[in-house]
Amino acid sequence: MHSLSENESVSRYDALLVVSFGGPEKHADVIPFLENVLRGRNVPRERLLEVAEHYYHFEGRSPINDQNRALIQELKQRITLPIYWGNRNWHPLLTETVRQMWEDGVQRAFAFVTSAFGSYSGCRQYAENIAAACREIGQDAPIIDKIRPFSANGRFIEAMADRVRDAYAEVPHGHLVFTAHSIPVSMAQTSPYVAELEQACAAVATAVGRIGWKLAWQSRSGPPSQPWLGPDIADFLREDRRDVVIAPIGFLSDHMEVIYDLDVVARQVANELGIRMARARTVENHPAIIEMIAEMLEEEHPACEASCCASSLGIQRNTQTGAVGHV
Repeated sequence: MHSLSENESVSRYDALLVVSFGGPEKHADVIPFLENVLRGRNVPRERLLEVAEHYYHFEGRSPINDQNRALIQELKQRITLPIYWGNRNWHPLLTETVRQMWEDGVQRAFAFVTSAFGSYSGCRQYAENIAAACREIGQDAPIIDKIRPFSANGRFIEAMADRVRDAYAEVPHGHLVFTAHSIPVSMAQTSPYVAELEQACAAVATAVGRIGWKLAWQSRSGPPSQPWLGPDIADFLREDRRDVVIAPIGFLSDHMEVIYDLDVVARQVANELGIRMARARTVENHPAIIEMIAEMLEEEHPACEASCCASSLGIQRNTQTGAVGHV
């Protein structure tokens, strides 16, 4: 991954690359998609099939690709650079997109990754994916700088606060609970993930005038013997038993973890307990997010440092957690 030097200008960049996790768009895509996600990881087949059922619950279609299309359409109204889109795990695949950029003559590009928080899988792994795609082309590949994580950006906080305010219109006195994708405790201890989440939660809570809030977790997928971040949102609801506004701050769009773990599982728990629950939308293509991306493109030094989120690299590869989510 290339980093800007002090004398380089953003005006030398000639494209924007949107990089995301990807998701299936029909029933037949689900198993091949999950096999892509889990390639190289020691995950039992039954776990893959269990997660597949989450997608089949929604006829095999994740909303993430449609949401990225909508994001790109909004960006086209705000910036003049050509915009490309490539995914880690499903079409359009990042390798295919970077090759198209090369064929189109792109020499330097920004990469906006749809992940706000620093962790191996949410930051460093994407940088490695971009580098691997460029290596396939060779020395003439475009130079692509991944924009740094942006959880502390005021525009992101503004967008999330708007979503939380909308949810409070449904449940005015609900306890504010933020959620993010759980990760192994060992990985969390070597990345800024939890600290960045706590800071963002506090900023959003302040923006909406809420003093008390809680950060809970969702989408755990590792073996029972391995400690992961908790409490799980369903367990928290059962213990707390208060009306609740759930804000999935750890996700930029309503992909499968959000709509299954919150809209299906957490909603069922809330109904069983007889508590009122409102789920805030993710930021998606909120106008503040569009403006944030445009502003980051204009910054003098928007790219990740070469060492960004590198400390968790070895742990991720050694534990083979089997996580299938979008951290």
